Amino acid sequence: MNIFVSNISFKVREQALTELFSQYGEVTSVRIIKDKETKRSKGFGFVEMANDADGQKAIDALNGTEHYERPLVVSVAKGRPEKSNSEEVNQ
Repeated sequence: MNIFVSNISFKVREQALTELFSQYGEVTSVRIIKDKETKRSKGFGFVEMANDADGQKAIDALNGTEHYERPLVVSVAKGRPEKSNSEEVNQ
């Protein structure tokens, strides 16, 4: 399950999120999104968990909890919208 995490403190590193989410099951990857130029965290990222049941437990348990003095917003990640064929033809 791919999980979207926002309102992450700029101090938090990927290892801290791995430890936090590992309490609920196997974490297969963690990625904090960074600004391409400054390399500074944008305050959100993604956590991939091995199975959906553990991912849902993590979402239920962690959404709204304080982490590094900020309330985390944790939800199921939504896929990127795909371009429709009409958009591609018009470009």
